[in-house]
Order: sequence, then C-alpha cells, then structure tokens
Amino acid sequence: MYLVIIIKVALKSLYANKLRSFLAVLGVIIGVGAVIAMLSIGAGARQDVVGRLQSLGTDLLMIRPGQRGFGGVMTGTHQNLKKEDAEAILKDVPNVLAVSPVVQNKAQVKYYERNSAVTVLGAAGTYFSARNFEIERGRGFTDGEVEGMARVAVIGPTTCENLMGQDDPVNAVIKVKGINFKVIGVTKSKGDQGWFNPDDQVIVPYTTAMRQLFGMDRLSEIDVQGRPGADLTAIQDDITSLLRQRHRLQEDTDNDFNIGNQAEILATLSSVTRALTILLGSIGSISLIVGGIGIMNIMLVTVTERTREIGVRKAIGAKDRDILRQFLFEAIFMSCLGGLIGVGMGISVAKLIGAATQFTTSIQPQSVLMAMSFAAAVGIFFGYYPARRAARLNPIDALRYE
Repeated sequence: MYLVIIIKVALKSLYANKLRSFLAVLGVIIGVGAVIAMLSIGAGARQDVVGRLQSLGTDLLMIRPGQRGFGGVMTGTHQNLKKEDAEAILKDVPNVLAVSPVVQNKAQVKYYERNSAVTVLGAAGTYFSARNFEIERGRGFTDGEVEGMARVAVIGPTTCENLMGQDDPVNAVIKVKGINFKVIGVTKSKGDQGWFNPDDQVIVPYTTAMRQLFGMDRLSEIDVQGRPGADLTAIQDDITSLLRQRHRLQEDTDNDFNIGNQAEILATLSSVTRALTILLGSIGSISLIVGGIGIMNIMLVTVTERTREIGVRKAIGAKDRDILRQFLFEAIFMSCLGGLIGVGMGISVAKLIGAATQFTTSIQPQSVLMAMSFAAAVGIFFGYYPARRAARLNPIDALRYE
C-alpha cells in the first residue's frame, strides 16, 4: 500500500510538469538509443569479419613463398614451393586432413564473342572443401582429372554471368588463353571480399594450369586443412620444421616461406572488432551520462519547488527515509521510462542503418540488457543526491520557505 502511494505521488508530480519531465527523460532516451545502435554496429562488424574469414576456409593454413633479399632490401619472392612439398606435408605431418597445391595468374577467358580478364586458379579437388566452396551447379573435378591434366573448369557465379548471361554453363566450352576448357561446375556465391572476389575466377586442375597454361614448375601457395579440433599452431610448427628440412635451411637462416594461420588471423580481427565495439559503446554511454546529469538538474529544481510540501509532510510525521524514497523513485522512474523508449529507438535506428547502408548490424540481447541496467544505475546515481537533499531539509525552515 505504501509503495502504491509513492508511485501515485511520483506520477502526479511528473505529470504536473510534463514538458520538463520529457526534456529530462529525453537525454536518457538518446543515450540508451545511442548505446544500443553503436553496439549493434560493432557486433555486426564483428560478425561480418568472422563470416568473411570463415567463408575463406576453416582450420586452414596457407603456405606461400617468402620474400627474397639482403640487408633489409627485398628484391622479390622465392620460387621454392613444389608439388613434392605438398605431398610430404600430407604424408608426414600429423592431423592434416587435406592439402591442395595452388597456382594462380590472370588470364583472358573467352566464351563466343564475350571475354573477360579473370583470376585463373589451379588447385586440387580438395581445394573446394578446404576453402569452403560449395558447388551450386554441376560438380567439382576429380583426382583422376587432376592427375590426367584434364581441361575442365569450375567457374564462379560472377564469371558465369559476365561470360554466359542466361546460357546454361554446365558442359559449355570456354577458352582460357586460347585453350578449350569444359565447364563442369559453378560455385555458390560468397560475395566480394574487397581485396579478392572469389566469385570472379576460374578454377582448373593445378597440373593443367602448371603445364598447359602458365608453364610453371613451382607453386604459388599450398593450402593445408587441419582436422577438426586439431591444434593449428602445432601443425604449423610441424610444417615449418618439415619444410626447413626439405629446403635445406641452416639453423641461422630465415624461413624462405610464410605460413598464414587462419585461426590467428580470425582471433586478431575479432579482438580488433571487439575493441571497436567497446569504443562505440563508450561513446554512446557518454550521452547516457549527460542524460543522467539532466535528470539530476531537474530533480534539484523539483526539490526547491516542493520545499513547502516536504515541510508539511515532515510536520505530519513523514520520516527522512520516506522523503528519500519518494524523490529517488521519481528519478529512477524517469530514467527507466527513458530507457524503455530508448531501447525501442535504438533497435529501430540499428535496423534502419542496416537497411539503408552497407553496414551490417546485429542487435544483441545482452547489449539491450546492459543499456537498461546502465539507465537504471544512472537514475539511482544522479537521483540520490537530490533525494538526500530533500530528505535532510529542516521541516521548520521548509515550512517558512516561500
């Protein structure tokens, strides 16, 4: 019953000064909305980065030739990765699920009167699973086609659209550097990665690419897929030891190859985007603190205006804690009301940003809960001083106040 009376008195007081109460609540609304919108942008950016990296392959190590030079001056890259290196890794390194030799270069691809300069990539059949490629139409090439240097190709959806339009690509014949290749499959779209577009490329057996297209006897890259749950760092160390031995490097000689660890790259970028999320949330929190200061200011004005009322209530038996609860509840009520409205505004703004821009937004339940908790904490923190000031008023002085 006592709580109901406190609520009624608080609502009556706030309703009596509607505009002033709204302006006090507005700061909290903007603050909570800003926190939720900022955190949703940060969470969306993190999901986008993680998704893009995972689309390039999971449990993946990428071995590339190292830089060549002397005295800090780099003159090029080593041409030292061989097919035999890939075979040795698959045979001798534990917990390796699949290995794919890779060669790549730009080439002119033609289909009847249409042509396009795209990335032509030579790989093994295991490349598709290691790099998380799905075949949308047709099939990938087999080990037999790789060993037999078959002239077959799997193309990306962008390449397919640019060259063939509405024509059925499967079993169509395209020319790569003037050599006929039979299209046996089309990959599922992954989206442009910015620095590389996996949807705009032609993938052929690496043996065919090395011997018939590019005249290469060295590999551009070796992709190594670890078994699920395996320690990629341990696999990386084993590969490093094996390749140093195969390349006959002395102990004081630097590696003539580089190994990229997809898990390490993912962890690094996740930490960067997490820091970005915290930064954005902190910026939004400043608005919420400003809103709390506005509530404190309004409550101080309210205490001054209601000094005689406080004196009357104390004169008829109200205790200090009763006055404290009354004014503290009013501050918390304004803060929580602003928080609820701010949640709705923040979610709406986040969805609007996701729909109207290229930013990916993700509304996390924990961010909503955190923003609401912070709003309630702001109400308590900034409402306590005015409430305490009201509770400590001398009833005689309060009754004489004009």
